[in-house]
Amino acid sequence: MPSIALLISTYNWPEALALILKSALQQTKMPNEIVIADDGSKNETKVLIDSFRDQFKIPIKHVWHEDKGFRKSLILNKAIAEMSSDYIVQIDGDCIMHPSFIADHAALAEPNVYLYGSRVNIQKPFLSQLFTSQQIKFSPFSKGIKKRTRAIHAPFLSSFYKKNNTFSRKLRGCNVSYWRKDAITINGYNEDMEGWGREDSEFILRLINIGILGRRLRYRGIVYHIWHQEKSKDQLPENDAIEQHTIKNNIKRCENGIDKYLNPSSIS
Repeated sequence: MPSIALLISTYNWPEALALILKSALQQTKMPNEIVIADDGSKNETKVLIDSFRDQFKIPIKHVWHEDKGFRKSLILNKAIAEMSSDYIVQIDGDCIMHPSFIADHAALAEPNVYLYGSRVNIQKPFLSQLFTSQQIKFSPFSKGIKKRTRAIHAPFLSSFYKKNNTFSRKLRGCNVSYWRKDAITINGYNEDMEGWGREDSEFILRLINIGILGRRLRYRGIVYHIWHQEKSKDQLPENDAIEQHTIKNNIKRCENGIDKYLNPSSIS
């Protein structure tokens, strides 16, 4: 069984991050470490993370940089460089995990494969109740959610989804897992991509280009996505162009990536 890092990206929403960390405490299988990729949050996020440290028996690493706009690719690379684990399970800081989330990803992890799961949407009118009650457990019949069939946890049904070499538009960066060594091979996330959009799909496309197969975690690996205002999409045309270049030219490794943060001893 590989060592597993839970990678959580966050930005200035400690109320949501608190629920995510509470759901981490309820996992049936714990990761070996939690690494929080913080794209420039204020001090409230650090205070929150520090308040959780004594509740976990595993390390929590808080990787932060100054807020200079949406630089998710950069902070994810810095966070991955700080890890010591073999396998990365990645979510966003607005996604509450099903209790079997880590176990589901771990059960289906295999060499030369990445996994991607579904998200159940927690609706805007339910947010007040969500944060008041601190609810972290849901079922297909819970109040305040939509896409209810995605909340069905049925590992047997999940077995019908097979690995393949095609990119799925169902992929979301808030619910993926992959081998750290594969991420390093493609030089991590492309830091030429700033602003919202395409950093996750372009990363996966390069994994596919080096021969990594994808498998969908339908009925397993479930997260519950907390509604929030959409980020600015001003940079989307530029990021789209980078992604299309990756597709057209079968790009396997980005130039502006993780290598600058790596110590030789951390590459395995």
